Amino acid sequence: MVTPRAALLGTLAGVSITFISMRPALQMFLTPTIGLVCFAILLVNWFGGVRFFKGLPAGCIALAAGTLIAWGSNLFDLNYGGLTLQGLTESFTHFGFRIPLPAIGHTFSGFEYLGVLLVTAIPFSLYDFVEAIDNVESAAAAGDSFPTTRVLVADGVISMVGCLMGNPFILAVYIDHPEWKAMGGRCGSSFATGAMVIILCWFGIVSVMLAAILIVAILPIWLYIGMLIGSQAFQETPRRHAPAIILAIVPHIAHWATGMITGALTSAGVTEGTPEIMTNLGNEGVMLPGLHILGGGTVLTGIILAAMTVFIIERQLWRASIFAAASAVLTFFGFMHGEHIGIAQIPAVAIGYVMVAIFLAGCAKCSPVTPIMIAHGSEEETEEIAPIVG
Repeated sequence: MVTPRAALLGTLAGVSITFISMRPALQMFLTPTIGLVCFAILLVNWFGGVRFFKGLPAGCIALAAGTLIAWGSNLFDLNYGGLTLQGLTESFTHFGFRIPLPAIGHTFSGFEYLGVLLVTAIPFSLYDFVEAIDNVESAAAAGDSFPTTRVLVADGVISMVGCLMGNPFILAVYIDHPEWKAMGGRCGSSFATGAMVIILCWFGIVSVMLAAILIVAILPIWLYIGMLIGSQAFQETPRRHAPAIILAIVPHIAHWATGMITGALTSAGVTEGTPEIMTNLGNEGVMLPGLHILGGGTVLTGIILAAMTVFIIERQLWRASIFAAASAVLTFFGFMHGEHIGIAQIPAVAIGYVMVAIFLAGCAKCSPVTPIMIAHGSEEETEEIAPIVG
């Protein structure tokens, strides 16, 4: 059984809107004199077709314009962006050649904590696995097909190599493939980016660049990426799957909102779990427990809810029932809707999915409908299907 493209791309759209676009968008509007100008520069070039002097990339133009506005504002004591000569001078203290050294001893010494680490390693690995499949599907929708097995193996191998060199961050399959391709990026662009990162890190130039160049000037790129990833979900799937895409996005919004609320409570020194706090939040319409449940296991939750919806739209109720049953199992063990993996994490939600699976199976058995056949990922439907009422 193939997971529908709308479910995979819809989940990516949720990631792009909440965890790629929102923070840069907020930071842009905190410094609007720079953020909005740089955003407009990117839009007129990448969407509007406006070409700049001698074909200079829009990203470079935006970076230069934003930095010029930031430093120029210091002449009028406005200090947009917070760049200072003192900060720039101090950044040079980190300049110098530093080559990374293997951290094999540190890596293997951590195995004594393996039992504790697996509690987080398993969910993160599952997330990375699903996210990689999503990103491969996104690249395929943009016209570039890659063998999923090779991609996943490369992901794991390079992550382990990085660990041996002291890097605690796992490698992730690139989420923005269609966007960089649309901007003209190819293999050479990725190679040049990697080489530049190595040079900047080895020579300690990163701190100098952060002190000399305003980050807000390049943040609009992330908003642009979120715009393209979100729109791809609708453009590369049948129109009637749009409701499923929206449903795939909803758990990500819940997860993002949960982080905002809990962060605000923590910064205020408030323990979110007290009954009084929960009652007060509920009285204000903030259903934090509901956000925790809906936003738990975000990626899997979004994919499976959207897949169920797609199969219902396509009138393939047996498949929808199978996905509902799978949801019950995943929820029971905390992979969906849960913050931790375990047994009977959220039994009420798991029971709900079991009931849905039985209901859908009953509909498929007692009230059969003709499935709608459509090519995987095609853009046009051959006919408009009216919803069945009654």
